[in-house]
Amino acid sequence: MNTEELKSTIEKALEEIRPFLNSDGGDITLVDVEEGKHVKVRLEGACTSCKINQMTLKAGVETTIKKYAPQIETVVNVA
Repeated sequence: MNTEELKSTIEKALEEIRPFLNSDGGDITLVDVEEGKHVKVRLEGACTSCKINQMTLKAGVETTIKKYAPQIETVVNVA
């Protein structure tokens, strides 16, 4: 899978989790994919100040992305 295909797959994963983030006043944007296995996202809106955003990132976002793209090793939030 080339980089553009991988980004498209990751966007599909984000579309699955986005409604949950939106319902709490937040959102998420794909920033970059490095080396085909490291994803950078930006939590936005209410998610930036939420006390459990790291749990959301790991338990929700990372799990969903890995369901679509199992080769992904890390998902990190960049400010």
